[in-house]
Amino acid sequence: MSEELISKKELLDLTGISYGQLYRWKRKNLIPEPWFIRKSSFTGQETFFPREKILQRIDRILGMKDDLSLDALADVFSPSPGDIRLSAGELLERNIVTSTSLNLYIETAGKSEGMSLLGFDQMLTVYVLDKLLQSGDISLEEGRLLVQALEEYLPGLAGQECGVRLTRKMGVAAFILVPGDIEIYMDRSVRTVVRLSLARCTEELKLLVSGSEG
Repeated sequence: MSEELISKKELLDLTGISYGQLYRWKRKNLIPEPWFIRKSSFTGQETFFPREKILQRIDRILGMKDDLSLDALADVFSPSPGDIRLSAGELLERNIVTSTSLNLYIETAGKSEGMSLLGFDQMLTVYVLDKLLQSGDISLEEGRLLVQALEEYLPGLAGQECGVRLTRKMGVAAFILVPGDIEIYMDRSVRTVVRLSLARCTEELKLLVSGSEG
């Protein structure tokens, strides 16, 4: 199934932003270059965007631009983790994750309880784990599978948009990491239970970390 597109004219009319704002945000890397899709039309060349992604991004920009500079927003929306490190104690003190998720991560990943600082990939793994446990979408055992998958593959996906899917077939769970967060097709007996964007989780975690500083 191809992604639904929205034309530039329709986007500007629907969101109320100006042509200048749109291209300023592009220059500031708030909107990725690949989202600007040039296609032939009866009037010549026209620019289109992935409808769901661009509308969500513009809504988030408009909601945060009064509190953060464009450069700060660009960092939030960047898939690059940056050099952010926190201790396990700081994650708990700032209410970024719960002790249940942190302890499950430490146990499953074979880390020591007194580990010094967690890098961003490690924090993101605990954050995603906590998010899915808190929502009730996964069990503790499935949480262990998630940690194992993210610990093994997340470092190699740095800077890439990626989706996380939890599938079940005949009661057997499996996590799938999808670079590019593209649509994947499986036989009808496989049920997708969870579909999560790591890019969106990265944005949320960066905001939580920056918002809890100072």
